[in-house]
Amino acid sequence: MLLTACSDSLLDVKNENTYTDETYFKTKTQFNEAIIATYTVFSHMGMMSREWYFIFDLLANEAERSSALVGTELQLTDYSFTNNNEDIVGLWSSLYRMVFRANLALKVMETWQPVDASEETLKKQYIAEAHWLRGFAYFHLVTNWGRVPLKMSYDDSKTNSSPRASVEELWKVVESEFSLAVPDLPVEYPADQKGRATKGAAIGFLGRTYLFQKKYDQAITELTKLTAAPFTYALDPSYDHLFGEDNINTPEVLFAVNHTYTTSNTQYYMFGGWEGEDGKTFHTGRAQEYGFNDWENVTISNALVAAHKYNDPATNAAGYIDPRAALTFYGSKANGGDTEYCDHCAAGAIPFPFDFYSNRYRKYEPYEFQKYTEAPMSGINTHVMRYADVLLMLAESHIEKASPDIAKGISYINQVRNRPSVMAKNYPSSLSQADARTALRRERRIELAGEQSRWFDLVRWGIAKETLNSEHPAGPGQEPFLDKHVLFPIPIAERNSNQALAADIANDWN
Repeated sequence: MLLTACSDSLLDVKNENTYTDETYFKTKTQFNEAIIATYTVFSHMGMMSREWYFIFDLLANEAERSSALVGTELQLTDYSFTNNNEDIVGLWSSLYRMVFRANLALKVMETWQPVDASEETLKKQYIAEAHWLRGFAYFHLVTNWGRVPLKMSYDDSKTNSSPRASVEELWKVVESEFSLAVPDLPVEYPADQKGRATKGAAIGFLGRTYLFQKKYDQAITELTKLTAAPFTYALDPSYDHLFGEDNINTPEVLFAVNHTYTTSNTQYYMFGGWEGEDGKTFHTGRAQEYGFNDWENVTISNALVAAHKYNDPATNAAGYIDPRAALTFYGSKANGGDTEYCDHCAAGAIPFPFDFYSNRYRKYEPYEFQKYTEAPMSGINTHVMRYADVLLMLAESHIEKASPDIAKGISYINQVRNRPSVMAKNYPSSLSQADARTALRRERRIELAGEQSRWFDLVRWGIAKETLNSEHPAGPGQEPFLDKHVLFPIPIAERNSNQALAADIANDWN
């Protein structure tokens, strides 16, 4: 019998009918797809199509559970979540998926040989976008988990044996990523490309990164750039416009996740259909899930409503109601809430039934134009950073820096308060540092209410435990907010698959 051995060359033949990361990316369209695939993670589990707003609104007591709320989100309302909470696990997985895809994009960009100057510009832009996206992911990993594995290459992303990096090392990476993104990102995009990271978004997040580390002078240097040419950011004259269906067209947005209302695919894609056919859908369920005439899974918290009533900035008299109350929630005249909805409906305005509902979210809802949301398919974009936030970060940096400039800080706060549709009373520039800090923190709470900012603020200010246990005391059989809760637990599946990580987790938490 004659036995013929196969040669090594025959065994190594590649299947020409399948694609790999080494064979697929050839054209500028395909290189763009690598970047777009990274952006799509914003719609995945734990992110802005659904779980993001539940996680950060419930944990920060911006929202409270209603009787309709079921499932894993219930654990967020009383801090009973563990290392297998689906929302938090989903957030971890999606952020690392964003890292993985950014790493792949950076790898394949190395093979691109631009044919002309326009392609060279695109290549630089795509590389900058990949750095921004990776910076975004690590920013939220380090702020929510502290020390996490650092994966800075495609090969690193394919393994699961990386140890935890130090917080200091991670912050350096975040600073570097946003700094690398700045030079080659455009100031703005054509209308059909809105939603991509701009130069302003990179500078804004670099400034936020410095602020979160208390590097106030560096934060001021970066954030001040956004107040002058070539940037044209401005406060939208209409606060309402920021949270409506056409909020893509506002001068205030530095970065937003652009949702699109569509009926071409399943309306329930955010419950598991992020990839594949359902992945062509990119709406959000927030309006439906928060809406008082719809699912109403959560309501605005009593503490957030109460925050809109404070001492008059001019006279210090008690009982001043911030004008943004009526733009943030439906309620009673006594607490400043909007007392009617459907103002622009064909049949006319409808009195809000406060006696039945109490206070309910108005922000990010369509109820001024329609009585019901009808389906979890909102096209209202999720703001991730807007110009008011930039001004308030500048205010905070001037108030808190080594040589405080209180008057400058107060001027930025008053600029936000002087939005034409708001016109809240000004704070005097003569406030003490402590009073200016109180004003700044209140202003952030009111201006950015329901925008998933407060959790990060409470944690970085070091007041999460005292604030949340005061506003949201534990009920019978419930656990109060504990010191450990300022960091999320490392997901159990990650611990079980990464020995280096498992050996570095304390108390089965973090």
